[in-house]
Amino acid sequence: PLCGRHDSQFPHPSTQMKLILLPTLLAALSLTTFAQVPPARPAPTAAIPGAQPKLAPGEFEWNPERSPDGPLLVVCSIDDQMLYAYRNGVQIARSTVSTGRKGKRTPTGVFTILQRKVDHESSIYKGAKMPYMQRLTWSGIAMQAGELPGYPASAGCIRLPLKFSELIYGEMKNGSTVVLTKKTSTPSKSASPASILMKSEARNPADLSI
Repeated sequence: PLCGRHDSQFPHPSTQMKLILLPTLLAALSLTTFAQVPPARPAPTAAIPGAQPKLAPGEFEWNPERSPDGPLLVVCSIDDQMLYAYRNGVQIARSTVSTGRKGKRTPTGVFTILQRKVDHESSIYKGAKMPYMQRLTWSGIAMQAGELPGYPASAGCIRLPLKFSELIYGEMKNGSTVVLTKKTSTPSKSASPASILMKSEARNPADLSI
């Protein structure tokens, strides 16, 4: 009988189901395989740890409350034209400076304050006022208040903003340490390093050659 015979012109029901589902499966596979993955967004640039905003010439920051007591260390970067003050290793202040111009370079090294004077007048440059002078050498190098044009312009001294000079003067004393640095500086050797201090002490403090 015909009902008991499968006509080869008509696909088997299970084959029909497979043929119906095949396009759907292919479409799904195509979407899965060839779907465009959106490009990853670049990670935001992280701020440099410890970076501080740049100060304009004549500007400074003063935060002594960060470390109220303890020894003070002053570091001046000639390259950056910046001075930093640290107490107990904590930065309590920073200021723009103007160091020695070409031909009158500010020396580098570790210095101690030899002499201090609120109202000082240069004996080298007659009539030149040097408010809040703190002497670093007997040959004419000191920290003082002065004009800050934004570049090295002094005769070798470290010029500071007037108000900052007053503030840092109040925190320092004879014997306080000041480090003057430059990236191109190289260490030097001495057969008798103590002689540097001995020569400084041997000079007559009354000789204000600055």
